[in-house]
Amino acid sequence: MARPQITLKIATSLDGKIALENGQSKWITGEAARKAGRQLRATHDAIAIGANTALADNPLLTTRIDDLPDPVRIVFDSRARLPLDSQLAQTAKSIPTYLITTNDSAASRAIVEQGVIILFAGTGADGYVDIDIAMDMLGHHGIKTLLIEGGGTLAASFIKRGLIDKIEWFRAPTILGAEGRPAIGALALSDMAHVYKFKRVSVTGIGDDIHERYQRVEG
Repeated sequence: MARPQITLKIATSLDGKIALENGQSKWITGEAARKAGRQLRATHDAIAIGANTALADNPLLTTRIDDLPDPVRIVFDSRARLPLDSQLAQTAKSIPTYLITTNDSAASRAIVEQGVIILFAGTGADGYVDIDIAMDMLGHHGIKTLLIEGGGTLAASFIKRGLIDKIEWFRAPTILGAEGRPAIGALALSDMAHVYKFKRVSVTGIGDDIHERYQRVEG
């Protein structure tokens, strides 16, 4: 079973930040860019976020656009912390929602009653969910295209494994500064020969923002 094709969607300031130091992020990009991001969700089988994003933003992860389908929602949550009263858990019986975790805890069992599907993927070398096993599991569940939509730690985990095929980057004409939260977490690079390379394939204006598309450079 082939792994899903993976797109990383990012909405940032000019200096690559997704939020202020205190976590405020609404709204970095304008309405046109946010709508385009929701339309992008409809073109993928599933959308994924990390546990920190799920806890901080309590997102719904739907398109909220008439006639556009909602993707399967996925939370990478090694400690199974997704609250029972979160929007994702509360709507899991109507929109398929997966919790990929390493933790067979009482909390994860309780959330099954809300309709959330639990997938146990084991622990990777970084102490989080084993991404490679998770991708194999999603492939077996019929997920062919996956949109990664936050946060920085999850994005870095996929980049380090060379799993990002495309990037959809919405960039606002604002600057948040060094203390802002980065779109991509630590990659532990020490040599420019080992940087992760992408080719920009298009740049378009969208409201006051810009939308950049990138493809992975093989090799």
